[in-house]
Amino acid sequence: METVDTPDDIQIATEEQVDFAVQAATLIVMVVDAQRGWTPADAQIAQRLRAYNKPIILAVNKMDNPEATHLLDGFYSAGFGDPMGLSAEHGHGAIDLVERIEEALGPRPRKRTQKEDEEYRIKISLVGRPNVGKSSLCNRLLKSERLIVSDTAGTTRESIAMNMDFTTHNGDLWPFKLVDTAGLRSRKKMDSSLEYFSSLRSERSMETADVVFQVVDAMKGVTKVDKKIAGDVVRAGRNLVIVVNKWDYAQKLFSREPIDGYENEGEFRNAFEKAIRKELFFLPDSPILFTSALTDFAVEDIFIQAKAVYKRSQKELSTSKVNKVLTELMEKREPKVESGRRFKIYYALQVGKGPIKFRLFCNQSTRLEDNYERYLKSGFMRSFDLRGCPIVFDLVGKPKETSAIDRIHAKESPEEV
Repeated sequence: METVDTPDDIQIATEEQVDFAVQAATLIVMVVDAQRGWTPADAQIAQRLRAYNKPIILAVNKMDNPEATHLLDGFYSAGFGDPMGLSAEHGHGAIDLVERIEEALGPRPRKRTQKEDEEYRIKISLVGRPNVGKSSLCNRLLKSERLIVSDTAGTTRESIAMNMDFTTHNGDLWPFKLVDTAGLRSRKKMDSSLEYFSSLRSERSMETADVVFQVVDAMKGVTKVDKKIAGDVVRAGRNLVIVVNKWDYAQKLFSREPIDGYENEGEFRNAFEKAIRKELFFLPDSPILFTSALTDFAVEDIFIQAKAVYKRSQKELSTSKVNKVLTELMEKREPKVESGRRFKIYYALQVGKGPIKFRLFCNQSTRLEDNYERYLKSGFMRSFDLRGCPIVFDLVGKPKETSAIDRIHAKESPEEV
């Protein structure tokens, strides 16, 4: 259960903030004053709340004496069932209200236990264009001395899943599942269909993967096909890590003599990473690994990154922190004004994970500019450490008609409301 608050200070709350906070809620708790009784303003608010077609609980506050149940009589006319008497100041009735809320919401979604989390097999997949070393990397992973590989776990379409238990340097056992697609090759027109089958292989392999590792060739850099595959992975909402294979060639070059313009291999690697990020600017700040299947250089880092990225993708972020970050980002850089109107986001909350999904309540649902969307996603990734985890925005536009609560706040004084 997560509480979605309307803004604390009605005097500074915008009409849209109040409206979207109510829209975002699963259940509405309407709070009234036991000492003042059922007022015309309460009746107006109640009438308007019904338009949202959501369950409503009437909480009658300031019942400092729990025995004074006669104070509840005047609130039955609201039509929200039995009113709940309570005193926020003295704590009376709070537990009963929580139980009523939980009953209205129904059973909580079952979460995996800590043991189940530890035993869950993180599904990883290696994708990429032909001849970048995917098979060689898979073989290296499967032949690791600290890896126990079980028999084939099963097949999905043409994907083969291998269970792998990786033992860390500390002796911890990490369960993984390597999802790989059986070699898809066109017997006819092999050359002209190479890119198509490479893309098809990647798509089928990543369908069930928790973390996708895209392999690129260190000698050729990022190609047009690499860009397409990375774009497909991001659009599919899969967690993504870039693996630069065949890095042993660069190491050999520096073992003989430095490359012009670079003092050492580390400096060259940093420049190479910057070039990748420039070409794949749409990445969700994905980690970039430099490996060599030939020499086994840093191959086991794939397991370490798979564990870290998957853990980040399962975060559950509080609504208050999400909106705090959103406000800071929008104050630092406002959206552009288009056609005399500025795009605004009034409220946000997380509605999904794996991929991380945010619902944004806006003044328009179709005007989020690409550059500004990337700016917001980048800000969320930095603030919540979501490297490698794609973010999805679900935009909800302002209703055409002004909200009932908006009209009430416009007419009534803050004290009366």
